[in-house]
Amino acid sequence: MKFDLFKIYKKLGMREGFAELMEVFTYILIIFSLTVLLWFISRRILRSFFYKVSKNTKSKFDDFLLKNKVPSIIACFPPILLLFFSLDDILSKYPNILEFIEILLEVIGTLISIVFVKRLLNSIKDYLKTLSNFRDKPIDSYIQVIMIFIWFFGIMVIFSIISGKDIGTFLATLGALSAVILLIFKDTILGFVASIQVTVNDIVRIGDWITMKSYYADGDVIEINLSTVKVQNFDKTITSIPTYKLVSDSFINWRGMSESGGRRIKRSILIKVSSIKFLDDEQLTKLKQIERISSFITKRKEEIEKENKDKGVNKKLLLNGRNMTNIGLYRRYALAYLKDHPQISQDLTVMVRQLAPSPEGVPLEIYVFVKDKVWVNYEKIMSDIFDHLLAAIPTFDLECFEYTSEKSFSK
Repeated sequence: MKFDLFKIYKKLGMREGFAELMEVFTYILIIFSLTVLLWFISRRILRSFFYKVSKNTKSKFDDFLLKNKVPSIIACFPPILLLFFSLDDILSKYPNILEFIEILLEVIGTLISIVFVKRLLNSIKDYLKTLSNFRDKPIDSYIQVIMIFIWFFGIMVIFSIISGKDIGTFLATLGALSAVILLIFKDTILGFVASIQVTVNDIVRIGDWITMKSYYADGDVIEINLSTVKVQNFDKTITSIPTYKLVSDSFINWRGMSESGGRRIKRSILIKVSSIKFLDDEQLTKLKQIERISSFITKRKEEIEKENKDKGVNKKLLLNGRNMTNIGLYRRYALAYLKDHPQISQDLTVMVRQLAPSPEGVPLEIYVFVKDKVWVNYEKIMSDIFDHLLAAIPTFDLECFEYTSEKSFSK
């Protein structure tokens, strides 16, 4: 049964126009009150239901549904449906108002549906991030791509509702404005394409250590989304890099090192050229006391003496024939030391090589891989290795190169 509020207001002595206005206002107030009440009841029931389900299940997915307020948005649908199906009967005498409210409800319903999908996708994203198989995947980018299409479709539907025209008209208008749209959404489009390339080509994952000097980034990737890649540097600062820059610019990804058997050391010791010399028997006898190269010196000495004797070399001058040098033995010692080191990976390259002389001396390059890839431990191991190798240099009558200072001259 429906009350004729117009007659009631007329009996109260109101003018016809004002009574009609009051009737519309009253109906709208009643509808609004019932809608709010229904939304409040629905939200309370749904939140209570989801909370009980969350407590009784081991899955964390329902916890994320509560966190992202999915029950609250679902509670908006019953009031919208109530309004939509009751308006025809209540406002049948006012077709213009009815049409306006129906259009408004359809737009609101569309927006609520978009928000519902967004919150649901965010819940799925948060849940997937707790699974080990998805922790290094750019899930944020996938969700953002899906949401772009959802919003695009939602805007088309809203345009169709408000204008009363089909979606084809909207697409035709969009085509005419394509140049302006491309200009406005340039970064978004570039980010969208780059995000697909980053994912398909597996260029970067969450957790990768990357270095990009142009953006002062040197740390771990903590987030990859459609527009930016967030890097937490080792000093705990955050650097944001446009996603498309990872495709267009160069950067270093240290993932290969992390997944390999060790972390590389590639550093040189500069030997002073004037300290390099041939070794006589007395010096070789002294160096034979070094256990790591004792057998090598004996074997090499026998080999050299035999060759020099066969060739009748005059050994009164060390320059004649074959000889051992202090830098050669030091290089051999360094290699033996590294091969005995428990923290050096013997499955990967272990090498001590001499590089081309320079104005700073003769570089002896240490090229090895440390088993422990943790930065702090790696630096400690590398420091210990070079402490030992630098301290061993005087034993071979060698000197390291260093620039002179006033103190050097004063001595």
